[in-house]
Amino acid sequence: QVQLVESGGGLVQAGGSLRLSCVASGRTLSNYAMGWFRRAPGKEREFVGRITWGGNTDYAGSVKGRFTISRDNAKNTVYLQMNSLKLEDSAIYYCAALHPTSSNYNYWGQGTQVTVSS
Repeated sequence: QVQLVESGGGLVQAGGSLRLSCVASGRTLSNYAMGWFRRAPGKEREFVGRITWGGNTDYAGSVKGRFTISRDNAKNTVYLQMNSLKLEDSAIYYCAALHPTSSNYNYWGQGTQVTVSS
């Protein structure tokens, strides 16, 4: 079993930056891709981006160029660097782990709140 714990959320002004972390425990995330998702009030959960075990990334169009995902496999940690934050980035952000043989994410964190103010 894998436990994922996000941290780093908070209140930030528009245009500012935050870095979220997601630490995995319970087992190594060897070969797992890691995704970031978010859910804003009254909206469906949406994909933010993901990173493969080897470090390849892809992003939702709404965050491309502003957000960067990285990982430190030795620390079992994934990061989401968010720059040029906009009001519409306010949401609960979740990390998730995807085994290479799975079609759905296997493990999810509890989420961390990001609020962007004007």
